[in-house]
Amino acid sequence: MNIRNIVTPLEDDIIIELKAGEKVFLSGYIYTARDAAHKRFMDALKAGEELPFDIKDQTIYYCGPSPAPAGKVIGACGPTTSSRMDLYTPKLLSLGLKGMIGKGKRSLEVKEALKEYKAVYFGATGGAGALLSQSVVSSEVVAYEDLGPEAIVKLEVRDMPLFVINDIYGNDLYETGMARYRK
Repeated sequence: MNIRNIVTPLEDDIIIELKAGEKVFLSGYIYTARDAAHKRFMDALKAGEELPFDIKDQTIYYCGPSPAPAGKVIGACGPTTSSRMDLYTPKLLSLGLKGMIGKGKRSLEVKEALKEYKAVYFGATGGAGALLSQSVVSSEVVAYEDLGPEAIVKLEVRDMPLFVINDIYGNDLYETGMARYRK
């Protein structure tokens, strides 16, 4: 299996080449954000405020990293269930978000928004937070520090192993994978 190396920020020329089922190594900067942070994003937008970082062409990792042990950049940082962010995702995609990393299926609304706004959803292996943390080069809390592990953390990653789950063409690795299994 070929592995594609991609670098953030994600731009349309990269997005249009990615296909569901591809394995990628992602490098660059990404932002962690879970449920509580997404709710704050929406509250800020409703109030006419800016988001805590420029979301255009960025990638959000649905993750709440654990504290860094001595001598480490970060603790375990495995993905959380993405469907909990589905309510907020189309709005963020309309503002320029280009990538999301998590685990599990996405709603039809999110998959349609991925096509409309040219964005991609990556899957990270659940239960492998310690392994995924080895891809993190640096981490810095950038917003909502009061949320503890759900604060927004800017991560620099190098060769983070991911799969393309949903692409801009409407393909879904969960659906195609299950269809191949049933044959």
